Amino acid sequence: MQSQKIHRYGSVSDSSASQESAEQTANKQVGLWIDHRRAIIVKLTNTGTGHEIKQIESHIASNTCPSASQPAHSGHDFRSNDDSHQERRFVCHLNRYYDEIISAVDDAQSILIFGPGEAKGELKKRFESKEPKRRIVSVETGDKMTDPQIAAKVRQYFLK
Repeated sequence: MQSQKIHRYGSVSDSSASQESAEQTANKQVGLWIDHRRAIIVKLTNTGTGHEIKQIESHIASNTCPSASQPAHSGHDFRSNDDSHQERRFVCHLNRYYDEIISAVDDAQSILIFGPGEAKGELKKRFESKEPKRRIVSVETGDKMTDPQIAAKVRQYFLK
């Protein structure tokens, strides 16, 4: 099962009603950095001066990943039943991971997805199959980043 960590950053305001209203508007702008091991979700709050960071880990073990046992020169699939079973388990695990991410951003209207590998494209396809009306504004390649770097990129993207 996946695990989640939530951190809130930003300024404190005396009027909680106006802060909630601003957060409701800003929370609709979400950026997420993703790879197959973890996702960092940044929800902008109170017009961009604060943000909430949520981390979801996939807990995919390295032995769960599918092996590349196909020869490059052949069009035939020489994978054993064990390999195809392992690949099915890997895909099923990833789908549960992506579904957890999708439910974590259920209130978002604008979503920026970025990350270093294939997971960002796979998540985009999963979004489109699950929630075709969801608005993904961009899918970008990004290197490994710290949480503050991810938050800064999301803030910069939406506040330009």
